[in-house]
Amino acid sequence: MMKRRSFLQAAAATSVATAANLRNATADTAGEKSKHKVERVGIGAIGMRYQGSVIAEKARLYGDVVRIADVDRHVREQARASFGSTPKISEDYQELLADKNVDVVLIGAPDHWHAKMLIDAVRAGKDVYCEKPLTLTIDEGKVIRDVAASHDRVIQVGTWQRNDSRFRLAAEMVRAGRIGKLRRVTCTTDKNPSGGPFQPVPVPSHLNWDLWLGQAPRVPYVAERCHYTFRWWYEYAGGKMTDWGAHHVDIAQWAIGSLPTQIETRAKLPSIADGYNVATDFEADIQYQNGVQLLVRDTGRRGILFEGDRGRLFVNRSVLDGAPVQRLETDPLPREMYRLYDDDNLQRPLRAGKLDAIINHMGNFFDCVHSRWTPISDVESQHRSATTCHLANLSMRLGRSLTWDPVAENSGDDSAANDMMRRPQRSGFEVV
Repeated sequence: MMKRRSFLQAAAATSVATAANLRNATADTAGEKSKHKVERVGIGAIGMRYQGSVIAEKARLYGDVVRIADVDRHVREQARASFGSTPKISEDYQELLADKNVDVVLIGAPDHWHAKMLIDAVRAGKDVYCEKPLTLTIDEGKVIRDVAASHDRVIQVGTWQRNDSRFRLAAEMVRAGRIGKLRRVTCTTDKNPSGGPFQPVPVPSHLNWDLWLGQAPRVPYVAERCHYTFRWWYEYAGGKMTDWGAHHVDIAQWAIGSLPTQIETRAKLPSIADGYNVATDFEADIQYQNGVQLLVRDTGRRGILFEGDRGRLFVNRSVLDGAPVQRLETDPLPREMYRLYDDDNLQRPLRAGKLDAIINHMGNFFDCVHSRWTPISDVESQHRSATTCHLANLSMRLGRSLTWDPVAENSGDDSAANDMMRRPQRSGFEVV
């Protein structure tokens, strides 16, 4: 995959014009389906509970949902009905990947399945839109990066806040020096829930529990381990640190423009047998190579606060505020001056808020499917954002601070931390 700026330095003007025409052809109009001048693609959707169905619906602007896979028969049958009863359905996503009518794969499955499904899809020759966080472990991100480098596939991660006009403008302002030299960033999420002990019950007849577990340890079926609440078990996810962190830490790190070197955390880990095991109280102090400090907190006003030596600004899914923002009225920062992404489609209207921003995020993905540029939430940036979140969780679980070498991507001679960058995987479900 080639960055636009590198291409422009090497390609002829006619090639640039052709690429621009492709981007224009995929621009959607406000409030209606796109009238594409390019062939509509076949879409295969894996994991069709709430977020999976949301991204599949947004992708229908650009292609046709021809196949659906979900380990829950009720979910996949309901999804097929909602998409006109025309898609083929299957329990095993491998059948979807083998379908020659599927050009693009959407992954809305639980976090512990993201890496393997993405890698299998790329090796099957599909372009991929994968929900966040990209990975369950740090080592999974390294494998994804290697596979992506050896296959000419477009991969977009669902960190749609990069295409929310408020978050994008905030990051651009910071990088443009509108608050002076950046000193500190605070990302506020909220607390993880507590719960348990939970009792095993018979596996529902409509659910393939073994396939849902995948690489995770084989355990008796507990309803609270499955579907939405999988987020509160380290076996399948990383709690709010990776759930919200994949959004807020990603935007913060985009604006910081550097990588972490030191992670210190404080956390309260539950000790309820057969209950949720992610930290119920947590905070992290993260130092970056360029001297910026990132604070992650689980209480306060949810959002991101950027503090520089000449001002500060705050952004969340409702507002972008601060004196530097107010000064935009007299000293604007036009979209043409944005520098954080090489291939913006300026014909797309500005959008803010989850459902609207996903329109632009999915649009960017399909722009790149047709032009073969690198998407805004590319593998490298999302591996690095996920790594920061994983490191915070590792520090919490180890109960001590960590050092990090962002070049070697390890914790030096800290064998315990390095060992936790990967996890044992059940036979047949390995991420390789």
